[in-house]
Amino acid sequence: MRAGVFDSGVGGLSVVRSLLEQGLFDEIIYYGDTARVPYGVKDKNTIIRYSLEAVEFFKNFNIDTLICACNSVSAYAIPELRTKAPFPVFGVIEPGAIAVCNTVANKNAHILILGTRATINSGKYQHLLQECGFANMKGLAPSLFVPMVEEGLLEGPVLEQAMHHYFKDLPQTPDVVILGCTHFPLIKDAIQRYFPKATLIHSGEAIVEHLQNHLDFSEGKKETQLKLFATENPEGLKKVAAAWLGLEQKTLL
Repeated sequence: MRAGVFDSGVGGLSVVRSLLEQGLFDEIIYYGDTARVPYGVKDKNTIIRYSLEAVEFFKNFNIDTLICACNSVSAYAIPELRTKAPFPVFGVIEPGAIAVCNTVANKNAHILILGTRATINSGKYQHLLQECGFANMKGLAPSLFVPMVEEGLLEGPVLEQAMHHYFKDLPQTPDVVILGCTHFPLIKDAIQRYFPKATLIHSGEAIVEHLQNHLDFSEGKKETQLKLFATENPEGLKKVAAAWLGLEQKTLL
């Protein structure tokens, strides 16, 4: 089985990492729109247009399913993509919300949703969590995190200062932090140190279970081949992939 994974930049590699660990697919085609990252500051119509262009890209590869790793795309474009795509399309917001519902028993838990401006403003996470019975939610868009991850600043004082800037005035220490942008799991360890008692939910882990519930993986674990494509600086994408996925850069296609 062959899967496409689409993201606005390198952040979707956090989803790829979870897919590789589970060995769900024979091949993964990754497409990062690095020339136009980030999507989270763009308007709804632009996000939909870019996403439809990605569908056209994936039509060249005879994929069996498309995973939209980008939360901004998942917030706005999934209905349009399912209309145009000749293959099943999955977003990451619904699986992330389901993971919270299945993991967190306390409906009074304070939930911090971290995402792009587009994702937070869409209210998709908030709506799904409200349907599950949660009431104490706060959405926050730490916009600097995305370019930091794209630049490879995954640790260190600059990231720590950015976290302090965004988190210092929170009214409550969160019990749960939703990493509602695929870039954010790349700095998961730093966020966990800032909120040491919080449960972190990230879409890469959540989408695996969601896919297992909706697709047939009866053939068992696969040795997955990964092919990487980017609209700009593909070597930069390969460098991040090698570091984050623990692969030899020269083996990445």
